[in-house]
Amino acid sequence: MAYEPAMVPPKKSKRTLFIVLGVVLALCCCGGATGGFLLYRVAKDATDPARATVDTFATAVVARDYPAAYGQFCAQVRDRLGEADFARQQSAQPELTGYEILGVNVMNTNGRVHGSANVRFTPRDGVAITQVLPLVKEDGDWRVCD
Repeated sequence: MAYEPAMVPPKKSKRTLFIVLGVVLALCCCGGATGGFLLYRVAKDATDPARATVDTFATAVVARDYPAAYGQFCAQVRDRLGEADFARQQSAQPELTGYEILGVNVMNTNGRVHGSANVRFTPRDGVAITQVLPLVKEDGDWRVCD
């Protein structure tokens, strides 16, 4: 009887396994980065118009341009507070030299779009003042409201 060698299956290369794992890892990373970028863009697109309103309001308050600041208020605030009264109240406050928008949040609660912004105002003398400015979307535009 002749000796026949046993058939041994070919040995799988570890190199192939590492290549496959590398490709899968690269696809996951690219997908995660793309998803993260798209999420960032959606959030930025949602908050940029609200941020612009806060920027206009804060710039006007610091410049003591009270008519421009008053123009950023929602109808509810304008109905309750006249422009002259607002200007009088603001004139009595310490002079401000600058501001920083610390953050803007936008929410949609049961179809009511609203938000808030944290703004740090810097007075000429004294300690910085952080205010939360409530925001509402009114007739398609963001307004400072309460």
